[in-house]
This record gives sequence, structure tokens and C-alpha cells, in this order.
Amino acid sequence: MSMLMIQGATSDAGKSVLVTALCRSLARRGIRVAPFKPQNMALNSAVTIDGGEIGRAQALQAQAAGVQPHTDMNPVLLKPNTDIGAQVIIQGHAIGNMNAVTYHDYKSVARKAVLESFQRLQQQYDVVLIEGAGSPAEINLRENDIANMGFAEAVNCPVLLVADINRGGVFAHLVGTLSLLSESEQSLVKGMVINCFRGDIALLQSGLDWLENKTGKPVTGVLPFLHNLHLESEDSLAQANNETLEDRYLNVLVPVLPRISNHTDFDPLRLHPQVKLHFMGAMEDRPDADLIILPGSKNTCADLAWLREQGWEEFIHRHLRYGGKLLGICGGFQMLGQAIHDPDAIEDRSGGCSGFGFLDMTTTLARSKQLRNVQGRLLLDGSDVQGYEIHSGISRGAALETPAVDLGGHTDGALSADGQIMGTYLHGLFESTAACDALLNWAGLKNSQTVDYAQRCDADIERIADAVEQHLDIKAIDVLLFGAKNRRLG
Repeated sequence: MSMLMIQGATSDAGKSVLVTALCRSLARRGIRVAPFKPQNMALNSAVTIDGGEIGRAQALQAQAAGVQPHTDMNPVLLKPNTDIGAQVIIQGHAIGNMNAVTYHDYKSVARKAVLESFQRLQQQYDVVLIEGAGSPAEINLRENDIANMGFAEAVNCPVLLVADINRGGVFAHLVGTLSLLSESEQSLVKGMVINCFRGDIALLQSGLDWLENKTGKPVTGVLPFLHNLHLESEDSLAQANNETLEDRYLNVLVPVLPRISNHTDFDPLRLHPQVKLHFMGAMEDRPDADLIILPGSKNTCADLAWLREQGWEEFIHRHLRYGGKLLGICGGFQMLGQAIHDPDAIEDRSGGCSGFGFLDMTTTLARSKQLRNVQGRLLLDGSDVQGYEIHSGISRGAALETPAVDLGGHTDGALSADGQIMGTYLHGLFESTAACDALLNWAGLKNSQTVDYAQRCDADIERIADAVEQHLDIKAIDVLLFGAKNRRLG
């Protein structure tokens, strides 16, 4: 079994993208490859084939590799629910909430889970491509590290260090990061990759020569900036696409909750040529809309209080009076009811809160989390829909007697009697082309021209794999993975 770890000089340097591209490139050659991220902090997660949850970036990397996502691919997932604490998920399942100090003490247990999962992947695949988290040069996090060099040293894994030139300061990022590593850590760094370069590579060459001379490390490649590339985000919120190719469009508002989760739900809308999608932050002026969507949340009551503080309750009432549509997804669905009860402090110690009261239902948060991939029919028009559920809440009430989705063995969500308000626990419902068309038609867009989202995602994975094969020193990568005389060298 061969392995290679991609670490970043900063967050969002391109680690996830590079691992995704290498997964597809290796899979094209018939090599059995799996992604692995020892520890992830993200509120965008996916449901795995073995009934757990992992970061969405690892699910996308599994797709690139042509394998089913599994909890071993991301054995530690931290989902922040306050400014100082997070829900801790070990090998796919939540074990409770911890603050930073408590989790630091827990790392020895987490480390055991990380190594167990990695060893299982080693036994099943030819190559494991490992993604670091943040930067390896976070001095305050070095002790008991399991996310970056602590893991690399534990398994003696070669490392590529990537930095984003589009951010500026790329030479400082790379040289500074290397200088803050110990000698043993530096020895594991086998090359550097510069990401998101625009322009003539000849103008960069003198800088590359200086960088190699300064660090003693080779530049393994310079990857170009790819325009209009869409890959699901690990956690950072992508800029909404407010351009439109049509004279007629649908105006959609999504409040950016402090603990917004699974905002990848809205990627198909961001790509839709007839939708103007606005992610609305704090204190922003809100334009009139055809559709308001309340997204998922990792702390529903705290985020609901934030919405009220920001004036969203009054704004939504006005929106409904003028005939606009309102959709709640997961935590956003729970907000639509009469109340949310949290007797076991699943999200925080508030005990619960009153909801907006648009739907006759209440929700109680429970210790056991619903984790499942589902498919069925959208009851607006019977169109096929598929997605996934990740939630702790159990909702009950008369509103559920008019559900939004039929999932075969059970129904989900609710649709108000006047047809203006809909709620569902189903993430990913816009990814189904027919369901997206039906939902946008419900919201007021006629003759929707929804993009085939799955096809678009796979096409962009192919684009980044092509770019890596063209601009990265693939022979050097093969040497790191298989050795100089291995038959797999191309």
C-alpha cells in the first residue's frame, strides 16, 4: 500500500481539490485509491454507505476515486455548534459535545480511531491519499496533533505542501511554513505545489528557482486558476452567482446563519442560469424575493435567535403576505414549527426555544441522530427526488399529515394548507433535476432549465484531473507513491 499526504500552507490552499484530482487521475489508471482525512472541522457532511457521516469533501473525493464513501475516510469530524465548542463525531457517529480544552485531552482516544481507520484503508486499497487540515504550522496545536505532521510522522508518510498564489504571499506561506516545522517534519516534505496561478509561467520561473534554492525542496507543479470550476465546499461558503443568462429569473434569499450547515444544498441553485441566489449575512439589506430558504443549522435555537435579532421574522411575515414562498431544510424546517425542545442539551444548554409558528408541529432533539441516504417522490408533482438526512430532531404535529416528500416506507416534511410554506429534513433535494424544476416552479419560475448537477460535478472533477496531469510532475508523484522502479510508473 502506498500513501501520500497533501498539507496546506494555509486553510483553503487547495488541499481538497488536489486530493480530489489525484483520486480521479489514479482511478483512471485502474489504481484502487481511497481518500483519507484524519480530522476534519466542517459543518458540511455526507452520509456514508455504512450509516455514518463524514465531511463532504471526503465524499466528493470518494466519488472521484470511484468508490463508496465510508466513515474510515474521515474518522474524526468536528462540527462547531458554539464559538468554543463542537459536536465530536468518531468514525461516523456523534459521541457528544466538547470544548477545545476537553477535546485536546481527548485526542489520544481520537488518535487511536484515526490509526485504526487508516489501517483498514491500507488493507483495502493500493493507494491512500491523505488530506491535512488547516496548516501544519499552527504552533498552539502541535502537541498531540492528529491532523497534519503528527499523523504524517506516526505513519512515516511523504508530504506535498500546497499554497494558493491567488491569495498573495505564496513564497512567504511556503518558506514560513517549512521554517516552523521540526527537522524530522521537514524531511517528510517531498515537494511543493503552487495553486491557482494566472498568467505566463515564464514570469514565475525566477521565483520558483529561488524557492527551490531557499528550501531545498522541489516545486512539484504549478496548477492554473480554473475559471467557473464548481466543487462542493468543505466548509467555506462559496460566493453566490448573482448573474443570470435569462431576462426572467427567480430571486432566492438564504440567510447565512452563524452555524449554517450543509450549505452545499444550494450549489445547484448557484449554478442555475435562471436563479439569482443571495446569501444574506448580518445587517445586509434584503431585496424582495420569490423564495426564502431557511438552511440547516448546527445550533437551531441560537441561529433562530440570530434571525430574530436581524429582523428576519418580520421580513418573512411581510414576504408571505405578498405571496412569496418559504422553504425550511433540516434545522430551517424545525424553525418553522411552534417549538424546539432540547432537554438533553444536544445543541446547547438553553433547553429549547419557540419557533416561528408557521407550521403546527414541535421538534424534540434526541441523542440518536438520523443518518441515511434516501430516495422517493416530491409530493408537489410526483417527481423523483433523492438526498440524505442528518438530524437529531424528531418532529410531531398535525402539519406532518400533509407531507412534502414520500420516501417509500415513510413520509417527510410538511406543506402548508395554502401551499406557501414547505419544510423537509431532506438535504440535497435540489440535486435531483426533476425535483429542482418542480420546486422552482412552485416558487414561481416557469420553464426551469435546471443544470444536471451530478453531470456538472463529474465534469469538473475531470477538469481538475486533466489540469493535474498536465501541470503536475506525475512521474515525481509516482516515485513518491510506488518507488522509482515500480511497474505503475507511466
